[in-house]
Amino acid sequence: MPGWSVGAKGDELTRLQELYIPSLLEVDLKGLLCDPALENLCIVSFFSAESAALLHFVSRERPGFLVLFLVTGKHFAETLAYRDEVSALLDLNLVILRPEPATLKAADPAGDLHAQDPNNCCTIRKTFPLKGAMKSYDGWGSGLKRFQGATHSTLPLIERDGEKIKVNRLALWEPHEIKYYFRTHALPRHPLMSKGYTPIGCAPCSRAVRTGEDLRARRWPKVPDKTECGIHLGPDRRFARTSRNSD
Repeated sequence: MPGWSVGAKGDELTRLQELYIPSLLEVDLKGLLCDPALENLCIVSFFSAESAALLHFVSRERPGFLVLFLVTGKHFAETLAYRDEVSALLDLNLVILRPEPATLKAADPAGDLHAQDPNNCCTIRKTFPLKGAMKSYDGWGSGLKRFQGATHSTLPLIERDGEKIKVNRLALWEPHEIKYYFRTHALPRHPLMSKGYTPIGCAPCSRAVRTGEDLRARRWPKVPDKTECGIHLGPDRRFARTSRNSD
């Protein structure tokens, strides 16, 4: 299994970049996803606004992959219904992850930790369960894209996530390409998009985006310095993704 210490880039990552992404004009992501180093790859999806595009695309490039879904206990009902709809439509192999009950009871007995300490809420509901599940995989794929906001503007196509390889398959896609893909393949849209929700996370920490706002402005509106939810922490497993360009 590929691995490297925190703070190092890793020979495996370098090899994959040089072989499949020598430049942004020469990108072979299908070859990347089929590389032996990523044979045991999963997709982590929150079934948010544009998740269906990633899941549909990868299901054609890598049929049979596993989709990890974190049940936080704070999802919109619409998200859970959308998860079931997309999973049935694409015949996905869904793996449900949940926070450890004892940890949840000790850290958030009243269920209001999101209002007091959103980083810790994300840690126990997302980071810990995902970290435990990731022991079984070589790497994982996400649906992050550069256009999602300033904190993602230099998002690489492939990066290190702790000791794993992370593939941001749609990093370079633009909004019109996403819309075209949904329309071409008749994919269903998340029902909350019609109400102004663009980033769609847990219900207590998501708000509809106003005209002219950054697309992620309504995630944790009361905690402006929080930019990541506990799933996408960057190479050193920190909540604040620093701006970098490694692709």
